[in-house]
Amino acid sequence: MNDLVIVNAKLTTLDRANPVAQAVAIRDGKFLKVGSEAEVRAAVGPDAAIIDAGGRRVIPGLIDSHIHVIRGGLNYNMELRWDGVPTLADAMDMLRRQVARTPSPQWVRVVGGFTEHQFAEKRLPTLDEINAVAPDTPVFILHLYDRALLNAAALRAVGYGKDTPDPPGGVIVRDAKGNPTGLLLANPNAAILYATLAKGPKLPPDYQKNSTRHFMRELNGLGVTSVIDAGGGFQNYPDDYAIIEELHREGQLTLRIAYNLFTQKPKEELKDFANWSTQVKPGDGDDTYRHNGAGEMLVYSAADFEDFRVARPEMPPNMEADLEPVIRLLAERRWPWRLHVTYDETITRALDVFEKVNRDIPLNGLNWFFDHCETISQRSIDRIAALGGGIAVQHRMAYQGEEFVNRYGARAAERTPPVAAMLRSGVPVGAGTDATRVASYNPWVSLAWLVTGRTVGGTALYPVANRLDREGALRLWTEANSWFSNEVGKKGQIKAGQLADLAVLSGDYFGVAEGEIAQLRSVLTLLGGRVVHGEGDFAPLAPALPPVMPDWSPVATFGGYHQAPTTKAKLADACGCASGCAVHGHDHAAALGADVPVADARSFWGVFGCGCWAI
Repeated sequence: MNDLVIVNAKLTTLDRANPVAQAVAIRDGKFLKVGSEAEVRAAVGPDAAIIDAGGRRVIPGLIDSHIHVIRGGLNYNMELRWDGVPTLADAMDMLRRQVARTPSPQWVRVVGGFTEHQFAEKRLPTLDEINAVAPDTPVFILHLYDRALLNAAALRAVGYGKDTPDPPGGVIVRDAKGNPTGLLLANPNAAILYATLAKGPKLPPDYQKNSTRHFMRELNGLGVTSVIDAGGGFQNYPDDYAIIEELHREGQLTLRIAYNLFTQKPKEELKDFANWSTQVKPGDGDDTYRHNGAGEMLVYSAADFEDFRVARPEMPPNMEADLEPVIRLLAERRWPWRLHVTYDETITRALDVFEKVNRDIPLNGLNWFFDHCETISQRSIDRIAALGGGIAVQHRMAYQGEEFVNRYGARAAERTPPVAAMLRSGVPVGAGTDATRVASYNPWVSLAWLVTGRTVGGTALYPVANRLDREGALRLWTEANSWFSNEVGKKGQIKAGQLADLAVLSGDYFGVAEGEIAQLRSVLTLLGGRVVHGEGDFAPLAPALPPVMPDWSPVATFGGYHQAPTTKAKLADACGCASGCAVHGHDHAAALGADVPVADARSFWGVFGCGCWAI
């Protein structure tokens, strides 16, 4: 492969010895030279490929340290995404249109990534509104960890009736006659929500493979090049990893994936980890797909879900007895772990176990960490630092901050989580999304939250003391996250010798207004020096994706994260082929004559791979 050079760029390298540059050279999947254009051109041969960045901001590829990408990929093509949709009216119009496209017995699923607070109306749809637009097609809408809305057709499909008992930790809301209304509540855990969703039809394997490719490309379009997969409910190892492993074998991964193993069976957690640790060890794999350890579920008795509409759940008295043998096993076998924790009360009890094990088996060097930690205390942060652990934070409060304030007050919300205090204490801190069933997978929403301290609904949560500057926030999404997969020095910076992962941005992250950070995208994304996403002028550089499967998929019509509509004039201007496109022919010309949103334009043109839809 020839050398590649990117010139005319505003490079933010995050290399403190060489913080800014104008050009970068790439060879054999790694950065070769970073500096001025003259320095970079001198480092490569005369046949090097040249990409002109057009003066755009270039950053290291983003790393999400907590996402459920494997499970999300298997389901992406089935899901209608309300991520970023500004009004309930828009969301319901999308639902109505998708219902009309969805054949029986398929469902229409809206599975997380949004909150009622993002809507101008500041509310969720009513069950009557959902039934009115979908009298016969099953509809399942998951809102965060707190509830699911099912229409009458979905209730029939899952078989919930008057005699269906409430499961442990969940509530089936009923009318005066005892019949389910369609509202399911987590009280306090989300098992009822996930178990109900799992009753829906699944995609066949070839469609799941297509779905995973489209989800990876969606993340590439946001500048994401690496993720740590946190496992997840109903994500069984090894069965549910077959698709991602097939894509890896075929060289089709456009993300670097480090995966953690998540136990699925209460009371059998130790057995799971004992068995898995004889089959795979941390680090097995390569730079594209590798094992990363245990969690985020280690034992079910330590899982404190963060539904702030209800009171904090008290962990059972057997939590420590369940957790200790698992931690001992992992420490003995040198498996890093991650543990889902929301409240300091749970963190304190888990740390008691970790410190006990540490007295016998030192934990230093294991790169273990807690996830979430919304109400962690300074004392707990100090204890984590003393044990050599880390903390991965996610922007769940950007979606649930209003509920937290309503229950605990604005003052208590100011340190949820106390990211600045964590950094001052020297604890490794990284950022992620916890997508796709709670917060959105869009990293720019997380970066906006870290910088502004505001929810997606506009509520100001954090004082200046608990907000980060733009470079500090970006470091949590790049360089800092390499610690959580034991890849420090390998990626996260634009630096000679590191993996050549980068994103060329649609706007200048360091120059746009705070309110515009969440709207940023990547117009060109490279993974190991290979183009994995391009739009606009860079679209012809990107490899084509196969058409979305099935053809009724919401992704084919609406895409993923919501983008503002554009006009036909802008579409015509942006299309390099115009109405004479030899690839698209008559359909392409007709599309240019219609007012269509960006995602719909993708359904017209994106499947052909020539980039006409990109703007």
